[in-house]
Amino acid sequence: MNKPAKHLLEFGPFRIDPEQRLLLRDQQPIQLSPKAFDLLLALTQHGGEVVLKDDLMKMLWPDTFVEESNLGQHVFQLRKALGEKPQDHTYIVTVPGRGYRFAPEIREVSGQKEKERVEEYGEADGEEEVVAASRSLTRVVIEPERKKDLRWGAAVCLGLIAIVVAGVVYWRSLRKPKLAEKDTIVLGDFDNKTGDAVFDGALRQALSAQLEQSPFLNLLSDQRIAETLSLMTRPKDSRLSPELAGEVCQRSASAAVLNGTIAQIGARYLLTLKAINCSTGESLASTEAEARDKDHVLDALGELATQIRGRLGESLASLQKYDVQPENVTTASLEALKAYSIGMQMRRYNAAPPPIIPFFERAITLDPNFAMAYAQAGVIFFNNDDTVKAADNIRKAYDLRDRVSEREKFYISSCYQIMVARDLDAARKTLQVWQQIYPREGAAFNNLGTLDIYLGKWDEVLTMTEKGRDLNHKQFEPNLVSAYVYLNRFDEAKKMIRAAQSSGYDLPGFRGSLYAIAFNEGDQAGMDRALADLMGKPGWESAAFYSQSSTAAYYGRFAQARERIERAVDS
Repeated sequence: MNKPAKHLLEFGPFRIDPEQRLLLRDQQPIQLSPKAFDLLLALTQHGGEVVLKDDLMKMLWPDTFVEESNLGQHVFQLRKALGEKPQDHTYIVTVPGRGYRFAPEIREVSGQKEKERVEEYGEADGEEEVVAASRSLTRVVIEPERKKDLRWGAAVCLGLIAIVVAGVVYWRSLRKPKLAEKDTIVLGDFDNKTGDAVFDGALRQALSAQLEQSPFLNLLSDQRIAETLSLMTRPKDSRLSPELAGEVCQRSASAAVLNGTIAQIGARYLLTLKAINCSTGESLASTEAEARDKDHVLDALGELATQIRGRLGESLASLQKYDVQPENVTTASLEALKAYSIGMQMRRYNAAPPPIIPFFERAITLDPNFAMAYAQAGVIFFNNDDTVKAADNIRKAYDLRDRVSEREKFYISSCYQIMVARDLDAARKTLQVWQQIYPREGAAFNNLGTLDIYLGKWDEVLTMTEKGRDLNHKQFEPNLVSAYVYLNRFDEAKKMIRAAQSSGYDLPGFRGSLYAIAFNEGDQAGMDRALADLMGKPGWESAAFYSQSSTAAYYGRFAQARERIERAVDS
């Protein structure tokens, strides 16, 4: 007895097989995460009707409480899978304040033949995929032509099989990762052909935040770029033109450089992105996206980031899991992004940066939901010992953490646990998970090292900080100097400080470490030199007063120690 044919749902070029949980476009399967497929079914089953957000969340997560942002992320994933352009909601229409409506007309079709086709193609992988395709073609070509010369049919079949094999090999070559596990990428500045200064620096910052979501890609840190530029006798904040970015790529032994361009055509903007092998000049991947106006440039930038990640070999599963909307990873405001990018540039490229809080505060004023701007401001306040303002900003970032990417969520949560909640056990667990998901990123290791400073575990500080430095491809790390000093490895501390200073990288903490080393070695002249280097420099004097206070306390001169501490606070 034949099994009754099931029914498929069809709209536009798409078909849905509810039983096999497959979405097909022009007969080709499109991968979706389980929740995104559940969302598609829920919307199509109520075709033309508005489905409330609360109802959708109950359908998708019937026994679990989740934030509404989870629903938004899956809507974003589904829209990308359907090929919707930003703000061009052909399939899924947002009804503000209520929910979503599935716009196209939905048809039911018989699905028995489609099931046979998917069984032949969809489950195959690698060599099995070629064999399955070959079997299917053999049946399709030969069986309807039995009355013709079988030899002719066989020849045609073999020709088609060869085409299929070549196609599959080509498809597999496109999906083959173009980068090795330890390869790093230099991110260049966008070539801004629009003449609008708001894009300068801002697009690179936004693209960097988008790409850093990826556990697959490994961007060369801006600190390492600055160190390389210094060795090239170029300013640390030099604009990374394609030529200069390529040179930095070669000198840092990186694998590729990413160069972007933005141009204006009427009211529309065209963005392109190219990945180039900096050793051979070979093009590894390229992509482009179009924004209908200035307000949608960041949406187009998000498309570029997703496409280039896939074309460089990142898996579809990784793309679906770690791909938050651009307005959440950074901001939807170009002006806010511009202010934030200036603040980040000053912070990265200056060992002792000038006042940069106003840039983050302006970014927050322009976008009160800019989570990472709050987080960066909070960390700067904390480093400057303004714990009240630090806690206020970090707390606001923490309240907005469900809007950001997974990587930024780790950063914000660990800052909150260390600086506000003072829950070091929770912070350690957060940082360890961060390590597991992003094992090639040094930030989690560095922060674990910072955590161990509070606990006085200097051997662990040394281990974690060295690992973080190596992963970030940096030459210098201030916490390493402190670890060497506390472990009485004075020669190594002095060697690292000298190397940093010769490259134009200096910190008041380095002078404080030199003072401490000289004190332990009974070198009064060395102590005096360190103090002289600190005095009279804004932002540095406090370290001199603190060092003098520690020495006075050591010798029992507590009134002098108190007086020096008070001067350090005033400074």
